[in-house]
Amino acid sequence: MEKTTAKYTSRVAAVLTLVGVAVGLGNVWRFPYMMGKYGGSAFFVVYLLFMLLFAVPALMAEIALGRAGGGGIVRAFQNAIGKKPGKIIGIFLMTSLLIAASYYAVVVGNVIFTTAFSVYSGFTQETIPVFQSGLSNGWLQYGITLGLVIAALFVVQRGLKDGIELVSKYFVPFFGLAIIYLIINAILLPGASERLVEFLKPDLAALTAEQVFAALGQAFFSVGLGGTFMVAYGSYLNADTKIPGMAVATSLGDLSASVLASLFLVPTILVAGLDIAAGPGLIFATLPELFSVMPMGRLVGTVFLLALTAIAFLSVVAAYEVIVSGLDGAVFKKAGRRKIALGLGCALVCLTLPVSLKPDLIGTLDLIFGSGMQVFGSVLAVAGITWGLGKSATLAQIFGDEETQGARALTYVWLKWAVPAVLLSVLIGYIYSVL
Repeated sequence: MEKTTAKYTSRVAAVLTLVGVAVGLGNVWRFPYMMGKYGGSAFFVVYLLFMLLFAVPALMAEIALGRAGGGGIVRAFQNAIGKKPGKIIGIFLMTSLLIAASYYAVVVGNVIFTTAFSVYSGFTQETIPVFQSGLSNGWLQYGITLGLVIAALFVVQRGLKDGIELVSKYFVPFFGLAIIYLIINAILLPGASERLVEFLKPDLAALTAEQVFAALGQAFFSVGLGGTFMVAYGSYLNADTKIPGMAVATSLGDLSASVLASLFLVPTILVAGLDIAAGPGLIFATLPELFSVMPMGRLVGTVFLLALTAIAFLSVVAAYEVIVSGLDGAVFKKAGRRKIALGLGCALVCLTLPVSLKPDLIGTLDLIFGSGMQVFGSVLAVAGITWGLGKSATLAQIFGDEETQGARALTYVWLKWAVPAVLLSVLIGYIYSVL
């Protein structure tokens, strides 16, 4: 039985694993839409600025909180703010994540179905109605979701080296190589180059206050913040690993995934005369229509959907790992990873059923347990390490023994005051937008 004190086998393995956590469906179905709507490369520049100023520091704080705790998120918060409040916050965040992971698994199950349909049937005007019928079959989607749950929990119960690291080492590079192939394919389409130039052309007039705030929110949502994923995965970093470099590498990997997905999706969708949608509508409505009309659509669609399935699977694994590692030792002292994973599987069998049969619940649940809870969890994590552990311990985790006194002082002040304030503004803005 592998303990939560396991460590990454190498820096490359750590980066690939953390990038696998950060990259998810949002990189594909949210970022391209926002970039196209909010000013093209002008949005990208603002987004990049916010990522460097706020998302990367918050990511450093969450990773440092996890490594300082030496275990799952319960231990991390207990180490920072005390046993009882730390346990309460840890269990609260895990419970919220469990609910979010339940409906997210159904969505990823839908992606798996879409991928399988592309492989075995392909998308044509004749087969799309058959696809939509299967997608709306709740019991079929429930069965696929259960298969996904079993596969993800199998990876989790194998631990870090033989499970999570192993699949990340293959799935993350596969995603990157597949998207690069797809971009080359897209650029060769007649008229695609012109569409791409038009898409990348900065439109400063589109950058209103609303769009700037959207870029700020996306910077936080995209890199896996939330007081859960990066805290748990940060606990597996070796003591001599430089957290700033790891946070920057993770953010760059996430950013690259978003940009590469945009460079493939936007030109091909615009050349086909379709609208760029956001959210599930992009994958389950727009893309089947796109692949049905574009040259080599079946091959292109299959490659893209396989890559999307791989990266989405890692997000599911990450969610389950947060819960299993959080409960192991800190809540259940002697159960072990395998028994906890089995118990989690039983819970997911029940929780994924109503969402599979009534997918309209996903929107409602996501309003409560999705992006808003993600930002709130990150506020708790950043505040936990800066206010709980204090200045010396925080900076020791982030910088180690480096003699960078000026950078140390500025970083701590920025983490303690600026980053939580901006996170709270994003949270308030999110709540306002959904009311």
